[in-house]
Amino acid sequence: MKSPQITIRDLAQKLNVSISTVSRALRNAPDINLETKQAVLDMAQKLKYEPNRVAQSLRSNKTNTLGVIVPEIAFHFFSTSISGIQEYAALQGYTIMITQSMETYAMEQNNLQMLVSNRVDGLLISLSSQTKNVEHLQRVLEKNIPIIMFDRVSDQMNVSKVVVDDHDGAFKAVTHLIQTGCKRIAFLGGPENLYISQQRKRGYLDAMKIHNVPVIEELVVHAKDLQNDPINGARKLLDLSERPDAIFCLIDPMAITTIQLAKEKGISIPDELSIVGFTNEPVSRYIEPSLTTVSQPAFELGQEAARLFFEQIRDNENYEPVTKVVPTELIIRNSTRRI
Repeated sequence: MKSPQITIRDLAQKLNVSISTVSRALRNAPDINLETKQAVLDMAQKLKYEPNRVAQSLRSNKTNTLGVIVPEIAFHFFSTSISGIQEYAALQGYTIMITQSMETYAMEQNNLQMLVSNRVDGLLISLSSQTKNVEHLQRVLEKNIPIIMFDRVSDQMNVSKVVVDDHDGAFKAVTHLIQTGCKRIAFLGGPENLYISQQRKRGYLDAMKIHNVPVIEELVVHAKDLQNDPINGARKLLDLSERPDAIFCLIDPMAITTIQLAKEKGISIPDELSIVGFTNEPVSRYIEPSLTTVSQPAFELGQEAARLFFEQIRDNENYEPVTKVVPTELIIRNSTRRI
């Protein structure tokens, strides 16, 4: 049988003092003499007393908990971002409650409702690939619950955001392809509503324009979702009568799928087809050929998102939302030609 949880009332009865005296002693209040305070602490240790966090949160209107919603923890980028969030939050005496939307709008809504019901002090979110309407987030803001968006953000939200320099990363990747002699360069993107898809496509288009390489309409393909559709987009590009000689993919899993499909079709990489990804997932260096990709510092991005939350609650009414842009780095491996 489970033993009943020891309460402040139990400590007070054992010591023959008032409940308020025990409470003040446990809070290290200055108006309690040292002898009484030590007696309370000794009894709490002896009886294995654990504070009731729920009761404390009701009194203080704080839970010291941050809610986190990511598309999918299986992505190394998001699991590493969570590590950054957790490390920073722990230093501030906070715990985090993690949920994943599985790239669906419905699950994102359910997660949000659950986190708010659990009275989190704030929310850090990276949007699902299906999310176009952010009214569910606007309603949370109306409850005065701070929201920080990271990586996948929305321009419709007037909140602080942390993003990588998607445009610059894409620009560097496509410039590399051009410098290695590629001329029919395709873009395999994600849903057009996704911020990262918009910005990485913009980087692709700007690099093509600056280097006077024509953009061919049939070589710009958007996957409808990031879980099931990327292989269809890759197949569409590789089945063209005049195939691309390079493909810049929105994220590494897309690029890895494209490499696998190209190998099945007997296409030589990088001699016939160069492929570049974005994220630098750990598996990218181990596949054959190893994947040229754009690295984004996921841990630092998570830490920065958490830092912005604590900055907001500290400044409170004087806080103005900001957008922090984290730089990227091009990692050249064997899936692209050498200059």
